[in-house]
Amino acid sequence: MRQRRLLVQVAVAAVLLGLVALLVNNLAVNLIRTGLGLGFGWLGRPAGFALAETALPYAPSDSYLWALTIGWLNSLKVIAAGLVLATGLGVAAGAARGSNNRLLRSLAGSYVALIRQIPLLLQLLFWYFVAFLGLPSVPIGGLIRLSNQGIQLLGLNLSVEFCAVLVGLTVFTGASIAEIVRGGINAVPRGQWEAFRSLGLGEGLGLRRIVLPQALPAILPALTSQYLNLAKNSTLSIAVGYADLYAVSDTTITQTGRAIEGFLLLLLSFLLLNLLISGGMAAFNRAVLGRLNRSR
Repeated sequence: MRQRRLLVQVAVAAVLLGLVALLVNNLAVNLIRTGLGLGFGWLGRPAGFALAETALPYAPSDSYLWALTIGWLNSLKVIAAGLVLATGLGVAAGAARGSNNRLLRSLAGSYVALIRQIPLLLQLLFWYFVAFLGLPSVPIGGLIRLSNQGIQLLGLNLSVEFCAVLVGLTVFTGASIAEIVRGGINAVPRGQWEAFRSLGLGEGLGLRRIVLPQALPAILPALTSQYLNLAKNSTLSIAVGYADLYAVSDTTITQTGRAIEGFLLLLLSFLLLNLLISGGMAAFNRAVLGRLNRSR
């Protein structure tokens, strides 16, 4: 039995090495065909294209490397904001699905059922072309102004493209997070609900103080997957013209013809981002488990 397991492991390792060798061979053949070789010196040349949205100062005379950095920052901006907002929306909708209030329960269920049936790309196009480009110029309370040119919020000018991507990612991911939260809440024994009710705590307070902390170990692993999906789904923002890393990389590859190097940089960038998200959630999960163990 032990020898059989060893042979299986050796066979799997051989297959993986063969696949790696095949990929390296294909890369070498493609480099020979293009006649360009593999190099990154082009990153220092002027990009020559403008970006509609920049987190830091940028001009077309700046290098391709700086243009890609701006795209990376734009991606980080929409992903970070999307993670926060999607989590809040998902937790609220997931809690509402288990509420005693029939109206709240129905609204949350309808939201989840509808959003999960529509592809994200169509939702992004809806938010961009229908919702935000059709906005009239409306001030709200003197601190917020809505218009088809963007949203002014507490001194921040948010472009239409950014708002459409952010809302689309938030609404789409929030629906999946709502189901995760609902499953985690249902995993908590009903005796815990009866316990806080017997103490006179309201539903909302009991949910926040008693139920959700105990549901976190069941919620966090699946929540991590949704966070990674949101980061990867952000590449669809190219459909509405948002200058994220993928959009800037696509323009760079088109102009330079350096498809292999461009895709390598893109893959490494998203790999780093996903590792950061996974590592952060793993640390948070360990902290939650440690706190629960100490409280027992």
